[in-house]
Amino acid sequence: MVIIMPENEDKTPKMDPEATQTGAKPEEMHLDDARRVKVLSPGMLVFKRFIRNKLAVIGFGILLVMFIFSFLGPLFSPYTQTEVFKGVGTMSKDYAGATYNTELRYTAVDGLQFGSAERAQFLLALGKNLESFSYGDNTYYFTNEDEGVYRIMQLETVAEVMLGIFRPLAGDTVAEDLKAAYQTAVDNKQNSFELNGITYRMTKNKKATQISIEHDVALAMLPVYDAYNQSDAQVISSYDFKLASTRAIAKEKDSFSVGNQTYSIKYNEGQATIYTSAGKEFAQVSDIIVNPLDQSLFLPVSFKSAVREAIYNDEPKFSYVDETNETEHYSIVRVNTTYNIKKETSTELIRVFEKPSGKHLLGLDNNGMDVMTRLMYGGRVSLLVGFVVIFFELFIGIIVGGISGYFGGWVDTALMRFVDLVNSIPFYPMVLIFGSVMDTLEVKPMARIFLLMVILGILGWTGVARIVRGQILSLREQDFMIATEATGLRTSRRIMKHLVPNVMPLLIVYASSGLGGVIIAEATLGFLGLGVKYPLASWGSIINVASDAYVMTNFWFMWIPAGMLILLTVLGFNFVGDGLRDAYDPKMKR
Repeated sequence: MVIIMPENEDKTPKMDPEATQTGAKPEEMHLDDARRVKVLSPGMLVFKRFIRNKLAVIGFGILLVMFIFSFLGPLFSPYTQTEVFKGVGTMSKDYAGATYNTELRYTAVDGLQFGSAERAQFLLALGKNLESFSYGDNTYYFTNEDEGVYRIMQLETVAEVMLGIFRPLAGDTVAEDLKAAYQTAVDNKQNSFELNGITYRMTKNKKATQISIEHDVALAMLPVYDAYNQSDAQVISSYDFKLASTRAIAKEKDSFSVGNQTYSIKYNEGQATIYTSAGKEFAQVSDIIVNPLDQSLFLPVSFKSAVREAIYNDEPKFSYVDETNETEHYSIVRVNTTYNIKKETSTELIRVFEKPSGKHLLGLDNNGMDVMTRLMYGGRVSLLVGFVVIFFELFIGIIVGGISGYFGGWVDTALMRFVDLVNSIPFYPMVLIFGSVMDTLEVKPMARIFLLMVILGILGWTGVARIVRGQILSLREQDFMIATEATGLRTSRRIMKHLVPNVMPLLIVYASSGLGGVIIAEATLGFLGLGVKYPLASWGSIINVASDAYVMTNFWFMWIPAGMLILLTVLGFNFVGDGLRDAYDPKMKR
């Protein structure tokens, strides 16, 4: 056979320019020479296609940064995810309470008693606008000494007058001077008169007028007496002192006497201060009760006076100089008829909602924890949940889809109907129910994470099963599968060693794309408060604070960083998934 070469064909072998210069002979190339045909492995081919996709490379870079931030970041953070930061600040604490006195207080004469039964009858008569009342064999009469002050007396009837005729009730006769004094009181339209140092009271019933000797029994009064010194409390609480001081205050006198002691009075803003003859503060009278919340604490009268003055002047705050000359600041909060006295005290407080600073780059959250550190640890949980859930989905989906696609027939029908049954279960309602059940059972935070991953995996494997089934249905009739059957390989080996590896590229693409969806599902549950629980964190639980409109509008550092991390991570997984899809099957790229 004669081969005719084209005339324009260069018959001389091509030479390397360097070989021409050096004078070396050209090297001949054979058909099986590796330099003639460059062959790439399937993996390398996929890799080169992948790195040509700029979005895929960007997505991979984003994911790399997220993994470094979440898994290596906590190693360099000076804080832990549960470390609470505290600081010294001022806090208003309830210190005392004040209210206008609306309940009568009783002071009995020394040696006498005015019990609860008598008090009840007195209040009943007072409500009916009566001047007298009875209890048992005793008759009582009361007068109004001042506003909110009543003097109660017991009456001992000595005579009765009916139609001008005197009938003795104590003794045999009625003295003439008693008759004359009675007649004078009647002419002067008086209800009482004095005779020989004894006070007589005239009361009327339906038929006659009774003449009775009155004996002081008790005082019923609204004003409150406070002693400046505890040693004077007994004198101040005595009947004689209160009666004399009440009468003096009612007439706005500047002084009064009790026994051999003389006292002076100064009036100020609805309260009266009583001084001794030496000008020393003795007692204070007011219609406002001031009591400490801690009953073991003694409130000085000067403090009570400052409280009352602030209430009279309707001031929300006041200052008080204590016995050590230190100025304390108080605030007054009114609740209906009660005034709560709050003291500004230095205390250790949790530093909540603190803005970003040099020590805390993203500030502190509502629990006083470092937001940056919480985001690092939260990334671990979110990414871990995503990968574990995808693993569960692939594991269950490969088994069910592989068996269904390989065997076909009634096995395929039964398994696919089971897949349809699982698909008919509403995903989010079921997850919400499981979250509520775990809340009710008070499942521990760590155990809750694993249960959440299992639940998400069990409810999301059906898509993998359908993909695997569809691919195996098209692969099982290929020649290489007929060869495996001819060689006598076990069914499980045919599926796992020959069919599944051919489906893996598609599963890798599915998994990389599905990770973003799982992370969003976990974040949604965390936002609703049904995901990862305190003190552990996930990006979804961190962003949960945005459910409060006040926090969302005033503390951007609480939710924007977590939201951006979720956004970037899901975007990265989507970019990588699209890049892998195009790399495995270039025909799908448009």
